[in-house]
Amino acid sequence: MKQNLIIIGAGMATGRALETLLDADPDGWNVTLFNAEPRGNYNRIMLSPVLAGDKTYAEIETHSTQWYAQNGVTCRFGEKVAAIDRAAKTVTAQNGDVLRYDKLMLGTGSTPFMIPLPGHDLEGVIAYRDLEDTQRMMDLGPQNKCVVIGGGLLGLEAAAGMAARGVDVTVVHIMGHLMERQLDEAAGYLLRRALVDKGITVKCSANSKEILGVDGHVRALLLDDGTELPCDLLVMAVGIRPNVTLAQEAGLAVGRGIHVDDQMVTSDADVLAVGECVEHNGAVFGLVAPLYDQAKVAARTLLGEADAFKQKELSTKLKVTGCDLFSAGDFADGEGREDIVFRDPARGVYRRLVIENSAIIGAVMYGDTGDSNWFFGLIRDKTDITDMRDTLIFGPAYQGGTPQDPLAAVAALPRDAEICGCNGICKGQIEDAIAAGAGDLAAIKATTKASASCGTCTGLVEQVLAVTLGDDFVLPAAASICACTDMTHEDVRRMIKSQKLMSMPAVWQECGWKTSCGCHVCRPALNFYLLADWPLDYADDPQSRFINERKHANIQKDGTFSVVPRMWGGITTPDELRAIADAADKFAVPTVKVTGGQRIDLLGVKGEDLPAIWADLNAAGMVSGHAYSKGLRTVKTCVGTDHCRFGTQDSTGLGIKLEKTLWGHGRHIS
Repeated sequence: MKQNLIIIGAGMATGRALETLLDADPDGWNVTLFNAEPRGNYNRIMLSPVLAGDKTYAEIETHSTQWYAQNGVTCRFGEKVAAIDRAAKTVTAQNGDVLRYDKLMLGTGSTPFMIPLPGHDLEGVIAYRDLEDTQRMMDLGPQNKCVVIGGGLLGLEAAAGMAARGVDVTVVHIMGHLMERQLDEAAGYLLRRALVDKGITVKCSANSKEILGVDGHVRALLLDDGTELPCDLLVMAVGIRPNVTLAQEAGLAVGRGIHVDDQMVTSDADVLAVGECVEHNGAVFGLVAPLYDQAKVAARTLLGEADAFKQKELSTKLKVTGCDLFSAGDFADGEGREDIVFRDPARGVYRRLVIENSAIIGAVMYGDTGDSNWFFGLIRDKTDITDMRDTLIFGPAYQGGTPQDPLAAVAALPRDAEICGCNGICKGQIEDAIAAGAGDLAAIKATTKASASCGTCTGLVEQVLAVTLGDDFVLPAAASICACTDMTHEDVRRMIKSQKLMSMPAVWQECGWKTSCGCHVCRPALNFYLLADWPLDYADDPQSRFINERKHANIQKDGTFSVVPRMWGGITTPDELRAIADAADKFAVPTVKVTGGQRIDLLGVKGEDLPAIWADLNAAGMVSGHAYSKGLRTVKTCVGTDHCRFGTQDSTGLGIKLEKTLWGHGRHIS
């Protein structure tokens, strides 16, 4: 007979536990999954790439609606649990439903710590914890200002992501250098320099005093030296605390987190807990690798199998493009410890190894972290480095005094060498998967999870594939445009230019397209490339443009559109303003917003109303603002010599001239 399993929290730890459990015993459990967020499991550590625009939410979703349905999981997303009755073995949902369980798993995660500064409850003061926080930062838009309090991993990833979107970002950190728990001062300096090069202002040794607001919304952060840092959004990324409220109210043993034993069982034999909410032998956890280990142990406990969670040495990597950083172990100064340091100022490379009793106990690397897994293995295994000390700092390729083929260094790694830190996957597990038929990176990801989380170990996984498979391994080529061709975007651009291809049929023919006339993926790309390279010879194909370009409006997530009438150089007239207001009234536009480019955006317009609303706006002399185009959108101007007492040039006139000259231009403008 099936047992009832209730899981509270659809996070990464409970998600991995559910996978392991259902893979081993798909018919043994009736699973009900509660989650306070209105969605299922997603890869939370990849929120930073989503914020930076490198990934979408769909790409970091780990369990889809279809997956839950196929596995018979009853999902109650967007619902909190009000109470747990351990005596009756029931859970009461927020709506009053009472559900019985045989086993209960808590994955309530953690809550972000908010510094209780005056003004911390103002609108626009947020943490960086979930998809909603990420969306708030993504919605900020260019030319706005943001202050991030906290120079740790999360704060810097938030800052870098917003800076990549054009936001003016300032990081405020109370300590003397960034990421002081993971980095020494030298590496902290290099990291700060790299962030400043990305346009981020960094203030270390800065103490926050008060958050200032106006009309209930944040306007600035006040430092204790009197400095005001203006901001439209303030992000606190100063740490997390295990969420133990529900467990505590149920009478479970808690300390900093929910107490669990080696089998992830709480003080109640029928209640397990995993993830950031737990405390094991005095330790709490915030990195994904131990959470995944906990999940596997919890699943095996539910299956009645013997297993035990063991705390392991952990390493840290920063997910910021252009900032290659690694740290592991203990690198603080201490009696009896020695340093080996390598610096290459021209390349911005820094390596420091901390040696004690002929073993590496800590490592910090910046700029060149390719050997980090090898060094981490030496730290974890407490390897005696006496015989390799002279060349140790140069990595595995130089052991023995001469450079080796990088694959030889990978081949020399033992089977228990860790390859994927996020998922705790060692070289032997990857070799076993290859022996079982996994012949490429995608198959390794699917069968072992190696390289499926943050992706920093992808190159190392491919090297293991190459060493194991030999000539049978083919390094993945760059992704093609679509299924119609094997050529990449760059290949096609090169052919269009070098072969003077001036029409889509010419591209299809000369580039050997597999379909007769392309598809919805490649046609818009080809249309843009041809128009960009041959603006006088190529005839634009409107049907090969994206929907925004065809509709002269931006499609929104609910299927409505936003309409941006053009105001040349930001100049408008009372008649134009009346026309916009009349259109907003006539077509029941729910949101009217001033954009960062000094234009008025009408949001929520129905698709069927687009021709009529544009007819009205055109009649008033207004044309599309091309907010969706691949060219110059708007020119933001000041009043110049027309009105400014200190104006020296006609900036408004120049803005209008630029905008009219480049209106409808299909090329990228920088």
